[in-house]
Amino acid sequence: MAEPARQIDIIDARPAFTQEEADALNARFEGVDTLTMLKTVFAEGLAGNVAVVSSFGTESAVLLDLVARADRTVPVIFVDTLKMFAETLNYRDTLIKRFGFTDSRTVAPLPDVIAKKDETGLRWSYDPDGCCEIRKVEPMKRAKDGLDAWISGRKAFQSVTRQNLPRFEVEDGRLKLNPLGDWTKADLEAYFAERDLPRHPLEAQGYLSIGCEPCTSKVLPGEDPRAGRWRGWDKVECGIHTPVSPIPGASDDADDPANMPVF
Repeated sequence: MAEPARQIDIIDARPAFTQEEADALNARFEGVDTLTMLKTVFAEGLAGNVAVVSSFGTESAVLLDLVARADRTVPVIFVDTLKMFAETLNYRDTLIKRFGFTDSRTVAPLPDVIAKKDETGLRWSYDPDGCCEIRKVEPMKRAKDGLDAWISGRKAFQSVTRQNLPRFEVEDGRLKLNPLGDWTKADLEAYFAERDLPRHPLEAQGYLSIGCEPCTSKVLPGEDPRAGRWRGWDKVECGIHTPVSPIPGASDDADDPANMPVF
């Protein structure tokens, strides 16, 4: 009897999502309120294995409350750079308990990497990009292993580098959701009030965008909400977000900030 033909092993290297699929999702959910969109995405498994990434900053409670209302089992990932404000760590614990999330994950830099590349703990003072790379970008990359999609709290109004922010985009083959992309500051404030959400304890002191303690300062009246991040440096993002993939048709201008690198 003849031997059966040998099956050739094929590694499927195709990305989990394509830009065309992201565009279709943007079209499907255009005009749909954020909570309904999230409930549908989770219920129908449209994002596959998905998690929400939160910095537990001044506006984080809004997204986390929406995700929890849609599905409390969605994992919440927090990158602890080991340079965070103590107030942020406490706020994280407060919100996780308040919203009843069942899967809270914290990822941190590798000790051997810190020992090798930031032994003094002062790399932030002379190489903020390198510091972000080892303390935030690399841990975030590990945290996203196995995920098909992740949920970001970015909003278009926060800075010029986040203009034309779509609800769905593709980054490194993963689907990236920006549920609050089109929300305004007024929308966020109204939601905080409606849901009686707790505020980050540093917000009242003038910290409008909060990251690592050494690289975060107070925002002055009239400044961009993210002006307090890496003040004095030509740097506007930590590196876990790539340049925005603008909403199709929003702008074809190569000089549009949304179409330019963030660094």
